[in-house]
Amino acid sequence: MYSKQKANNCTIVRPAQTAYESLNSIRLAGSAQTCLLALLLIVVVSAWSQPAGATEAATGLDARINAWVEPIAEAVSNFVFYKINLFGADLPWIVLWLAGAAVVFTFYFNFLSLSGFRHAFHLLRGDYAKAGTEGEVSHFQALSTAVSGTVGIGNIGGVAVVISVGGPGATFWMIVAGFLSMSTKFAECVAGVKFRKVNPDGSVSGGPMYYLEAALRLRNMSWAARPLGAFYALSIVIGCFGIGNMFQSNQAFEQFVFITGGEQSRFAELGWLFGLVLASLVAVVIIGGIKSIARVTSKLVPFMALAYVIGAVTVITMNADRLPGALQAIFSEAFNPQAIGGGMLGVMILGFQRAVFSNEAGIGSAAVAHSAVRTSEPITEGYVGLMEPFIDTVVICTLTALVILTTVYTPEMAGAGVQGVELTSRAFSGTLGWSAVPLSIVAVLFAFSTLIAWSYYGLKGWTYLVGDSALAENAFKLVFCSFAALGSSVQLGAILSFSDALVFVIALPNIFGLYLLAPIIKKELLDYQKRLKAGAFTKNNVS
Repeated sequence: MYSKQKANNCTIVRPAQTAYESLNSIRLAGSAQTCLLALLLIVVVSAWSQPAGATEAATGLDARINAWVEPIAEAVSNFVFYKINLFGADLPWIVLWLAGAAVVFTFYFNFLSLSGFRHAFHLLRGDYAKAGTEGEVSHFQALSTAVSGTVGIGNIGGVAVVISVGGPGATFWMIVAGFLSMSTKFAECVAGVKFRKVNPDGSVSGGPMYYLEAALRLRNMSWAARPLGAFYALSIVIGCFGIGNMFQSNQAFEQFVFITGGEQSRFAELGWLFGLVLASLVAVVIIGGIKSIARVTSKLVPFMALAYVIGAVTVITMNADRLPGALQAIFSEAFNPQAIGGGMLGVMILGFQRAVFSNEAGIGSAAVAHSAVRTSEPITEGYVGLMEPFIDTVVICTLTALVILTTVYTPEMAGAGVQGVELTSRAFSGTLGWSAVPLSIVAVLFAFSTLIAWSYYGLKGWTYLVGDSALAENAFKLVFCSFAALGSSVQLGAILSFSDALVFVIALPNIFGLYLLAPIIKKELLDYQKRLKAGAFTKNNVS
């Protein structure tokens, strides 16, 4: 079932093409594909059959859908976010599962998050790029796409919520968790590239659904391989329509209304129009596939990140007199048994929770984007993947925390749970009065970039289920854009909760698969490092 290929003296175990051909026999038949596609289109057409101005009708539709989905969403959410009591502090078990994996992989890969940083930077800037390798995008483009899927509203508002609940000490543990998560992301990216499927036309399909299937077959558990891969694929498809689509559209519209005058904005009641424009922009990008998405994100992500970093550093610099006190509070409160938020353990939990929810290490979604990279050495993309949690959590989230702590934060605020985005906006505008609008513009761009990245994640999950075809891909893109248009004008709370929970429940099979593949990844890592140290690689002669 599996073939061995030699690449630069490194044995790479890949699923043989015949394995995928055999899987096609148990994929959905053509007629079943058509039925599924038709069902999705009917849902969209039914939703849009409501006139644009029929608010009451739309509200009724929202209510009916919510009433139907809510019991399911509540059950799944209760399971995923069930809290266990750990030494007197409540902790969602999913956070323990994700954080535990981050710790295990950090030690297992010998703290690669620290030792591999320099090599990751060299790979990222293209020092070792080589023409003629399989794949569709460069290392930088793959990273940009993955980062665009994680950096979003949560980085702006989520950090503020954590600080307002747990105090400054949560920032320290958030940074620690960010560093630990880098090793999980490394494992995901290596597995994503190593077990990807390269199609005859040169396009690539990869991600957890593929390496889960491979991991189980390698462990002689073929009976569970396809079902577990299908479960992951189905979950990421459903999840992409919520957290990666409608939520982003909804949040982008809220920021747009703020930019154009708030409640007095002439666009306040025109969510459907904003949704149509947004969906059109998304369609223009995603119609060209991962190459088009990567071209946009490779320009958009650096611009967004640089703009946000410059703004944050400016605010911190202008309040430099409060910086020493903020740093002292971060470290002292991190180890304070009496700290707000449940003592030291409670603060630690809040920090870890924010980090794992922010960078999505352990969810596996980023592996879908990274698997499209042009490389013959899976380890190289693992190194590049290290940068993702660093950018998302260690840089963006930490700067957000320092902006808040050097401006609007007061000890009395801790435990109050102040609204996230509102607090961050106040922190920026209090120093730079004009910054509220630029911050909102950046938030809209964050939402847009997340939309196009998650469209690719969902698409690959969808084609894993129904097979690769122009009909399947185009139908998915049509449905995805339709939901993006819907998201800005409807309130589907239960569906969002359901999709949000599904995005995290897939961490169960994903991390399980990574544990199974860890010895293979470790062996290949050691071999790569040995060859690198021996001088086997030169610039333009690795990937």
